[in-house]
Amino acid sequence: MRSLAVIGALSIVVAIGAAVYFFGGFYSVAATEESAPVAWVLVHVRQASVDRHATEVLPPKSLDDAAVVRAGAHAFAARGCTNCHGAPGVKWAKFSEGMQPSPPDLKEIVDEREPRQLFWVIKNGIKMTGMPSFGAIGVPDQEIWSIVAFLKKLPTVSEEDFKTWSAPSG
Repeated sequence: MRSLAVIGALSIVVAIGAAVYFFGGFYSVAATEESAPVAWVLVHVRQASVDRHATEVLPPKSLDDAAVVRAGAHAFAARGCTNCHGAPGVKWAKFSEGMQPSPPDLKEIVDEREPRQLFWVIKNGIKMTGMPSFGAIGVPDQEIWSIVAFLKKLPTVSEEDFKTWSAPSG
């Protein structure tokens, strides 16, 4: 019984200490500073949340369809995704260097993500990052799926192909 009282008291002390640290303004929210423990927690919470909420079924068309991949490359460029994530032959916009957390280099992570997870992130965005919700601005699911199709091919896309595929139509 005594050990439970000690655990309870320690829990209360830790909770009060955390409240004082965060709500007392001691935790810096500056984008120029990074707290390793907070970054670790945010990454793991984000991954768990995306996995739990990413329940969309696959699109009506194959993600391997060349026309869908080309449409996705065009949408990726037209929607401004290259500003933060770059693309083959396209450098990231300078402002993205100051973002915390840093936008991921998608060609390095897409093989680790399922299409449903990529779709969910593009459609819903990520809180407290620069990743907007494209669903909130009315981007149709079909276009989001085309971006997913492009992203799954991204590690093997050449600069020349991206330039051709992302060129303004008409």
